[in-house]
Amino acid sequence: MNFVNNPIIWLILLVVMLAIEVATLGLSTIWFAGGALIAFLAALLGANIYIQVILFLVISIVLLVSTRPIAVRYLNGKTTATNADSLIGSHAIVTSEINNLLGKGEAEVNGIPWSARSEQDDLIIEAGKVVEVVKILGVKVVVREVKGE
Repeated sequence: MNFVNNPIIWLILLVVMLAIEVATLGLSTIWFAGGALIAFLAALLGANIYIQVILFLVISIVLLVSTRPIAVRYLNGKTTATNADSLIGSHAIVTSEINNLLGKGEAEVNGIPWSARSEQDDLIIEAGKVVEVVKILGVKVVVREVKGE
């Protein structure tokens, strides 16, 4: 058996890819580990090196394209917003007029005062209005006025 067509090469590649995946848990190399496994099996069955490489590439790409979006959606769907991100969607009371052009404004979110900016630069939101937190930019909340409140 010559070195180029040695199934051990694919086995080593499989172990390396799995080790990287275990170390990073980033879904970055698992797809290539699947390709290496199939190429390893093909080498054991006596397929030539060209078939092995083609199988490795095709299986890796098919796994990457078909399962990665599902896996990423499944894994990222279970994250819980923490700290400041948990404020997004919360209602707040404007305690000091919000005027982006003058760079001023404050709102109280869950009893905590925040510097506030309007989602729309040309909109001035008066003190006492109810707003919704749209996003957090550093130490400022970006808000939109809640109509009817």
